[in-house]
Amino acid sequence: MASVLNPVSSVRLSNIINNPLRNSSPLTPISLSLTRRRLTIRATETDANEVKPQGPDKAPAKSGSGFNQILGIKGASQETDIWKIRVQLTKPVTWPPLVWGVVCGAAASGNFHWSAEDVAKSIVCMMMSGPCLTGYTQTLNDWYDREIDAINEPYRPIPSGAISENEVITQIWVLLLGGLGLAGLLDVWAGHDFPIVFYLAVGGSLLSYIYSAPPLKLKQNGWIGNFALGASYISLPWWAGQALFGTLTPDIIVLTLLYSIAGVLGIAIVNDFKSVEGDRAMGLQSLPVAFGSETAKWICVGAIDITQLSVAGYLLGAGKPYYALALLGLIIPQVFFQFKYFLKDPVKYDVKYQASAQPFLILGLLVTALATSHPS
Repeated sequence: MASVLNPVSSVRLSNIINNPLRNSSPLTPISLSLTRRRLTIRATETDANEVKPQGPDKAPAKSGSGFNQILGIKGASQETDIWKIRVQLTKPVTWPPLVWGVVCGAAASGNFHWSAEDVAKSIVCMMMSGPCLTGYTQTLNDWYDREIDAINEPYRPIPSGAISENEVITQIWVLLLGGLGLAGLLDVWAGHDFPIVFYLAVGGSLLSYIYSAPPLKLKQNGWIGNFALGASYISLPWWAGQALFGTLTPDIIVLTLLYSIAGVLGIAIVNDFKSVEGDRAMGLQSLPVAFGSETAKWICVGAIDITQLSVAGYLLGAGKPYYALALLGLIIPQVFFQFKYFLKDPVKYDVKYQASAQPFLILGLLVTALATSHPS
């Protein structure tokens, strides 16, 4: 950008505007540059933790949705209420797959009963997996993606300065410790000799960290990073739910990891298409960046369908033909919506595609869980 190649001065942010960016400390230096067309203010690169907000020309429309803001999805209105901003950072729209994973794990255990105690245990496990540890993951990811978001979505809470650095870091720690605390409570509640739920929570939290944070930053690699994300969204909550009420077995571990491929391609990579500009600028090798959007579309839908067909084949080979047929029946509408929305334009129709196709994907998870809970 020409506007940042000729800085004319560096001053304190609080001396420039009446409503300073909350994510900059009083001593944060910024660069001020002027061209004939606009004034650009951005943080200098004196600290890797500094946020680099872009010009206001990319701000969302004033008609942004408050509902979208609470869910943490695009089209959100800009908020000043700190608690609404905190909720937005946790992206509640991403919680349902984790909550559903717990349900599937409990169902797969074969030991869940509709008693008050078992329902209470499952709700606590859902709180651990969804609001706490997924909220931790999403806030952490937004923090380490702040420079990318400054390109793709500069109006998001962190790059726009709607929330301060200290407030973001505090939220990350509170959600992490809260999730780990609930995991330990569940192990005690279930009477485990080995704290398996706690260790699953620790492993998932570590995976979330290395996915987003340098130096590993797994998300820089489209395949490794997205599979790690898929395992976090599908396998880990399933394992937690099953370990809470029963026993994890090797076949379940393999089966859920296989399903994670479909899950991540149906959730994470779909979102990569709208972030191509920022990912390319920051050197992140997402599939759309590495292969181009047109090729990546077909890789995505092919992998989603092939992995689910593999699970159906497993169920058929395990002597559970009715479950296999039910799963095949749930794959068909996904293929229909892939052609109707995703393959036409993955950026324009991403919300419609995920809203229409993903319910069939997650119902397939439950079918698989119920199949594994019953003997052949």
